[in-house]
Amino acid sequence: MTIPTPSYNPMDLTGRRILVTGASAGIGRATAVVLARLGARLLLNGRDAGRLEETAGRLEGQGHAVAPFDLSDLEAVPGWVKQQAADGPFDGIAHCAGIQTLRPIRIFSAGFFDEVMHANLGSALALARGLRQKGCHAERAAMVLISSTAATAASPGNVVYAASKGGIIAATKGLAVELLSDGIRVNCVVPSIVETELIERGKQKLTGEQYEHLRRLQPMGFGHPDDIAHMIAYLLADTSRWMTGSIVTVDGGRTA
Repeated sequence: MTIPTPSYNPMDLTGRRILVTGASAGIGRATAVVLARLGARLLLNGRDAGRLEETAGRLEGQGHAVAPFDLSDLEAVPGWVKQQAADGPFDGIAHCAGIQTLRPIRIFSAGFFDEVMHANLGSALALARGLRQKGCHAERAAMVLISSTAATAASPGNVVYAASKGGIIAATKGLAVELLSDGIRVNCVVPSIVETELIERGKQKLTGEQYEHLRRLQPMGFGHPDDIAHMIAYLLADTSRWMTGSIVTVDGGRTA
């Protein structure tokens, strides 16, 4: 009798506890679904408890939980991470939370700057500070941040957002070295335009001509949240065990 050979899956995440931020929609929700299918046990974060519960209802496996919390409260983030780690250290964080609001520089304001920088860059740094605390991370852990091609190509009318995402790239490099002694790898995904609820809302502010211009910038068309979720999973799994400080572009040829 031939005994079947177990299938080999280098991206298996069985038994690993992973925090997914921004899990109530878009890339965060898609990432949660993919990671659960790979066996991870997830803690879902966002600001809307109802939408987090909706995401949880789509997940395979057991042991998932939701933890509504506003990550823009930067001083409170490390303590919140410590509190969540009481149920077990994290093997990884997929930081998908963030905001995008088109606003030309002629109406720049300090309040808008603070809002975007807190939500997009400050939250990433606060989470990194939280993860490195004793008892909050596994012996080998990984953190994946999300930047944008807005940071690597001209993005008129979107400069503050682009600057915040450029900061993510710089932070990835610095954190990768600083957290190496803690056993934490830090990598970054750089997507171009992905069809999420956030982008749909942004499209309502564009003319037909402006929308068509954006479409032409994408040789392979607009992305799907799963396109980014699969790369995040790769960077959290052992498939990327020899990667840290890497900036991985997934943009449908936008910057080719």
